[in-house]
Amino acid sequence: MADNSFSDGVPSDAVEAAKNASNTEQLTDQVMQNPQVLAALQERLDNVSHTPSSYIETLPKAVKRRINALKQLQVRCAHIEAKFYEEVHDLERKYAALYQPLFDKRREFITGDVEPTDAESEWHSENEEEEKLAGDMKNKVVIAENEKETATAEEPNPKGIPEFWFTIFRNVDMLSELVQEYDEPILKHLQDIKVKFSDPGQPMSFVLEFHFEPNDYFTNSVLTKTYKMKSEPDKADPFSFEGPEIVDCDGCTIDWKKGKNVTVKTIKKKQKHKGRGTVRTITKQVPNESFFNFFSPLKASGDGESLDEDSEFTLASDFEIGHFFRERIVPRAVLYFTGEAIEDDDNFEEGEEGEEEELEGDEEGEDEDDAEINPKV
Repeated sequence: MADNSFSDGVPSDAVEAAKNASNTEQLTDQVMQNPQVLAALQERLDNVSHTPSSYIETLPKAVKRRINALKQLQVRCAHIEAKFYEEVHDLERKYAALYQPLFDKRREFITGDVEPTDAESEWHSENEEEEKLAGDMKNKVVIAENEKETATAEEPNPKGIPEFWFTIFRNVDMLSELVQEYDEPILKHLQDIKVKFSDPGQPMSFVLEFHFEPNDYFTNSVLTKTYKMKSEPDKADPFSFEGPEIVDCDGCTIDWKKGKNVTVKTIKKKQKHKGRGTVRTITKQVPNESFFNFFSPLKASGDGESLDEDSEFTLASDFEIGHFFRERIVPRAVLYFTGEAIEDDDNFEEGEEGEEEELEGDEEGEDEDDAEINPKV
């Protein structure tokens, strides 16, 4: 029998290997001629070679040592920045004392304890001429109607500005979402909201004071919410420091009058005795949604244990509301009452979105320019 392991003196295994190698080369050539494959391969190579961490890893030890020194300097900068914000807090306290007489007068006008003078009441609006013409036309119609009947009724003149703060709650979405229908009669008794800053030398914090007139719901004249703040870099992550942050908050006890506590509701539940089979009805109090839960806040975990996702969200929302009262509502109350501040906020947000879209477009344009200058190979 003839031996087929050799062909013309060449082993058959070598021939087969040569054929496989030729096929592989042909397949590789075909793949490498595919533009999509080349682009994907190039993108992957670019990502690997151009990430900051991969670049740092390629640097000599001497350069890495100098980078570590720069990081130490950055930490020292963060601590200086923290001191800067502490002094800003001191300035806020100083100027809060200057604002307070104006806010006290605002409260007197709102409650009707003091009537503003003609000079204090003078205000020239942007649409003053149009309003004056409309007012003149309206007056002429009223006079013509009054000539036909006896003008005995006078224009209503309620005391102060009724429901001033309650109207702000209705106007601001962030607040109106918290208010239930049964909260509304209580909030109509709200006369003032104040911000008090922590004393010099004390840990950084601020207190929101909600002042109520005597009412049928609780005996407190003031409800308080204290927000505790921190202005120092985190030891574990000092580079994340971006200024003071609220880290915890404390509420107060509301002395509800009997049957007036809107933060709980009474439910009836039937219970069956296991042995005798008798059924009894019991009443039980359970938590109820209400704005006044604002004064019984969730506590931040201080024992190192992490909160669940829902609790983290609740706490973050609480901090955001406290900050909004302090920075926006209290200083600019009349503009949130009239709605002008809300329009300004909406316009500002729309402007920000427009800038982001424009910026994204610019970045895309830059990418295209770069592609023309440095085409991918």
